[in-house]
Amino acid sequence: MLELFLPMLERLGIIVTVAFVITRFRFFRELVDKKTLTSKQRYVAIAFFGVFGMIGTYTGITYDTLSFEYGSFAYQVSGDEAIANSRVIGIVAAGLFGGYQIGIGAGLIAGLHRFSLGGFTGLACGISAVVAGCLAGAFYKKNKPLRLKTALFVGALAETVQMMIILGVSKPFNQAFELVQEIGLPMIVANGVGSALFLLIIRNVLNEEEKVGALQAQKALKLAESTIAYMRKGLNESSAKSTCEIIYKEVGVSAISMTNHEVILAHVGLADDHHKTGEAIQTSATRDVIQTGERKIVKHEDIHCTEPDCPLGAAVIAPLKRKNDVVGTLKFYVRSEKEISNVMLELIQGLSALLGQQLEIAEAEKAQELAREAEVKALQAQVNPHFLFNSLNVIVSLIRTEPKRARSVLIALSKYFRQNLSATTRKWITLEEELQHVKAYLLIEETRFVDQLHVNYDVDEEALGAHIAPLSLQPLVENCIKHGVKNQEAQAEIHVKVRDHTEGVLISVTDNGQGIAPEKVRDLGLTQVESDKGTGLGLFNVNERLVHMYGDDARLHIESTWGEGTTISFILPRKEEHL
Repeated sequence: MLELFLPMLERLGIIVTVAFVITRFRFFRELVDKKTLTSKQRYVAIAFFGVFGMIGTYTGITYDTLSFEYGSFAYQVSGDEAIANSRVIGIVAAGLFGGYQIGIGAGLIAGLHRFSLGGFTGLACGISAVVAGCLAGAFYKKNKPLRLKTALFVGALAETVQMMIILGVSKPFNQAFELVQEIGLPMIVANGVGSALFLLIIRNVLNEEEKVGALQAQKALKLAESTIAYMRKGLNESSAKSTCEIIYKEVGVSAISMTNHEVILAHVGLADDHHKTGEAIQTSATRDVIQTGERKIVKHEDIHCTEPDCPLGAAVIAPLKRKNDVVGTLKFYVRSEKEISNVMLELIQGLSALLGQQLEIAEAEKAQELAREAEVKALQAQVNPHFLFNSLNVIVSLIRTEPKRARSVLIALSKYFRQNLSATTRKWITLEEELQHVKAYLLIEETRFVDQLHVNYDVDEEALGAHIAPLSLQPLVENCIKHGVKNQEAQAEIHVKVRDHTEGVLISVTDNGQGIAPEKVRDLGLTQVESDKGTGLGLFNVNERLVHMYGDDARLHIESTWGEGTTISFILPRKEEHL
């Protein structure tokens, strides 16, 4: 019995080899991931584990029950011989990983093979192989991971059942009993340990691959995070060059390149003296990737380099997709095909996908920005026709009685319209320019109200250099007149204040009008609040623009007391990162 332990344990080296080989098969990865196999994959799995069981039989050790001698590998078995083998490991693995169908299928193949070899235990071993598949299938758990102790137990249990079947089926009984006494314990121990070892090797190999994959994913995410500031500007020569330089520093390749549909946008690394930015795409493989959207590996001759001594021997070309459209390619160049590993392929695949998503974000942000700018331009271009008619009527009435005053009002009107027109083509103006526009508007309104409206300015001259979006202040003073002081019997006052503030520039507009009803104050600026005098769109648009251009800290603040007046204020941030 003791003589059999070491040879049986030595045979387990074969299991290590088989375990490593099996991890290369896709069907086995599907089994490990507990996914449903196709019919073809199921048949492949049955055949593989069945052959694994046959190998376990061939690598077994023959035992002559009459001479009590051990042989070598079991190629032929005489009538008095039996085989101490590791056949059950393949069958148990089939059942534990794939369930009853694969376990029984592998057991049938291995069992029929063992029966065909003969020997007085041939029938018993053939039957026990099928039973082992059934037994292992009973321990199959689809939604739970397989544990080492389970594999150890099932392997030992299956071999124990085989010993029992040998005692019950093989004749003569005395010969079978002596055989079990001699090989039973070594085979139970060896096959139990072998089953656990098989699982351990597979788990370690797959875990290492997962770790490598996780590291590559982490690296791809890190690179994507580093390049996002450039790629969100779109795919152009500048963004491509900065992106390639970042990737080149982190990835051990000879060169990095990016293209659009037609030309090389950037090439960083070896051969940059003749792979130049702006040149037309030379490689037909690149055009194929752009057309098909599939990654491609090319050899030296397929790079189509014009330089015969080009050091770039191979390349991996991955598509850059924006939504479902290929807009360019990302290329990893190496000196030879030997340097192209699965790790590199996974990295470029993940990185190209992340860069494509960044291009999608860039396109979405650009579209959103264009839409917002269109809204702003529409707001800036609006001119209230009633204001124009009223202003012209005032000027006409003053021409005969107060020609100088009519002239000043006409100049103010021209400045007002000139500022409105220029606002449609400019994103930013100085606070001084915006204040001039407001003064022109209020001068006209003061004249129209015939000395019933007085405007006071409290302006810090040092704050006038700050930048502001056009027509941010004028809607606020217009709101004071239309909704605050228009129907006021007493003298109306509007106070415009521009002061330096710890957080930036504080701007406020205050009137002494009738105020705003409390139930409306909380909604002003946040939504359109309709009234009999307007739609509330002016304040809403101004607030939206301030938040969009400066951030939430620039939001409008509205304070109003019914019957006393209203103050609308906001702060221009001191940091001018928006410029």
